[in-house]
Amino acid sequence: MTEQLLHDVILKEKLLSEQEFDRAKREAAEKNVSVAEHLVEGHFVTEAILYESLSHALNVPFIDLRNQIIRRDILSLIPEPIAQVHSIVAFDRDDEGVKIATLDPDDLQTIEFLEKKLNAPIRVHLTTPTSVKEVLKQFHKGLKAEFRDLAKGDDGKGATKDLKELAEDLPVIRIVDTLLEYAIFENASDIHIEPTEKDTIVRYRIDGVLREVMTLPKSVQSGVTARIKILSNLKIDEHRLPQDGRFKTATEEQKVAFRVSILPVFDGEKIVLRLLNESAQVLTLEQLGLQKGAMEILERNIRKPHGMILVTGPTGSGKTTTLYTILNVLNTPEVNISTVEDPIEYRMPRVNQTQVSPKIGLTFAGGLRALLRQDPNIIMVGEIRDEETAEISTHAALTGHLVLSTLHTNDAVTTLPRLTEMHVPTFLIASTTNLVMAQRLVRKICSNCIESYTLTKKQISDLEKQIHFSEILSTLQKIEVIAKDQAAETLLFYRGKGCKQCNLSGYRGRVGIYEVLEVTPPIAQLILDNASAAKLMAAALAQGMVTMLQDGFVKAKTGTTTIEEVLRVTKE
Repeated sequence: MTEQLLHDVILKEKLLSEQEFDRAKREAAEKNVSVAEHLVEGHFVTEAILYESLSHALNVPFIDLRNQIIRRDILSLIPEPIAQVHSIVAFDRDDEGVKIATLDPDDLQTIEFLEKKLNAPIRVHLTTPTSVKEVLKQFHKGLKAEFRDLAKGDDGKGATKDLKELAEDLPVIRIVDTLLEYAIFENASDIHIEPTEKDTIVRYRIDGVLREVMTLPKSVQSGVTARIKILSNLKIDEHRLPQDGRFKTATEEQKVAFRVSILPVFDGEKIVLRLLNESAQVLTLEQLGLQKGAMEILERNIRKPHGMILVTGPTGSGKTTTLYTILNVLNTPEVNISTVEDPIEYRMPRVNQTQVSPKIGLTFAGGLRALLRQDPNIIMVGEIRDEETAEISTHAALTGHLVLSTLHTNDAVTTLPRLTEMHVPTFLIASTTNLVMAQRLVRKICSNCIESYTLTKKQISDLEKQIHFSEILSTLQKIEVIAKDQAAETLLFYRGKGCKQCNLSGYRGRVGIYEVLEVTPPIAQLILDNASAAKLMAAALAQGMVTMLQDGFVKAKTGTTTIEEVLRVTKE
C-alpha cells in the first residue's frame, strides 16, 4: 500500500482533507510507523472504513473476519508461518476455488505459491490488520488442543513404541511438514530446532542470518525429533550420541535434500537441517557477481590445461557454488571431470562424483589417489584439509591436471603461506597455483524498498576509524565507479527501508564479494623466496588486485548491497 494510493483514496472518498493527511503523514514519520497505521491509531479514520475504501480503489472485494469462526480444514490450507509473516489467511472454499484474505493483494509471489500448493484457483479479498490478528488466534487455539493431546501421549521415558506412535501422530506430521515447507518457501539454507528448558525454538538461516520463526511447546519436542529421525532413517531410541542422516522431498517445481545433524544437548536433542536445492540451476560466471577485471582473470585461468585454482573463505561463503559454476563452464564431452566431495551437494551430469566416507577409510587423500588412475583431465577436491591431500593435489596439478579445490583462510594472499604450513614445497606452490580467489556472501538490498542516502560527516569519520575509507574512495575512482574529484559527502549509497517482501529486513537474496589473486611471475618469485603475507599483499595490490572490502564498496556504491553488510562480513 503506497502513500500515494492512500493519499488518493482518502481525498477521493473525502475521509480527510489535504491538510489533515499531511499532518498525519508528518506525525507517522516522527513515530516511525506507516501512515495507514497512524491514521487508525490516531483515530483519523476507522480501520474498517479505511480498508473498505482501499478495496474499492484496488477493485478487490473487502471482507471483515473479526467475528468469523473459520473451519479448521480451511484455516490449515495455509501453513501458520506463511499466514503470520505474509498476513494472508484462507477463510472459505467452494467449487470456484479458495477464498483468501490479505493486507497486500499485490503480493503475487505468495499468491502464486499458494495457488500451486493448493492446486485450486484463488480469489483474493482485502481485509484489515485486526481481522488477520483475530484469525491467527484461531490457529493457536487449534494447535494448543492438538499439543495437549500430544502431551498426553508423551510419557517422557522415550520408549521406542511411544516414539513411533508419536512420530505418526497427525499433528506432529503437520508441524514437521509445515516447518520444512515454509523453509523451502523462504529460501532458508538451514533449520535449527533447539530445545530449551520450557519450550522448543525453531530458527531459520535466511540469507546467512538466523531468524526465529516459531516457538513450540516442550511437549511436542520428542514427537518432532522422532519424526525427523524416522524421515532420516536414524535410530529413534538413541538419545545420547550424535547422529547424521539425510532425506529428500520432491514437489512438481523442485527437489530438496535435507542433511540432518542431531546432537544431544542439556535440554534434549538439537536438530539442524541443511537444505540443498537439487533442482537449483547452476549459476553462470556472470551471475556470480565478479567485476570485469576479476572475471577476465578467472576466465583466462580456467582455460589453462593444468595447475591449481583455489577458492577460499569460511563455511557458508559460497565456495562450493563457485566451484560448481566453474565446472559447469568446463563440462564438455571432450574432458573427463572427477570430484571427491564431502558431501556431494549438487548432482552434475557427466561429472564423476565420489562421496568421502572416513568410516570405511575413503578419505579425501584416498579418493584423490584412486581417481588419478581414472584418466581425469579436471579434478575437484571438496577441501584441502591435511598435508596428504595438499601434496597429492599439487602433484596432480604438476602432472598435467587442472585441480579445483577450497581452503579455509581469511583472504586470498594468506592461502599461499597456509600451503607452506602444510609442508608443500614452495617451488610446487609457485609452479602449480594459477589463481586464488577469496570470497564472502553479502545480502542484497531488497529491490522493493530500496532508498538512497548520503553519508554524514559523523558516518564518514566512524568509517575512517574502522577502515581506510580514503583508500577505498581512490580505488573506486581508479576503476571509474565514481568521478575523480567527487567528495565523500556527495556520494549516494543505498539501503532497504524494510517491507513485507523482505520481512522488514531490507534485504532479499545474496551475492558474492571477491578478491582474485593471479599468480604472476613476480608473485611466484615471492613464493619461492618464502615471502611474508604482508609482502605478498603489497605485490598483489601493486599488480591491481581489488580486495574483498573494495569489491564490497563497489557493490555498495552501485546499489547491490549496503556498507553495513560489507563491514559485517569482512571484519576480522
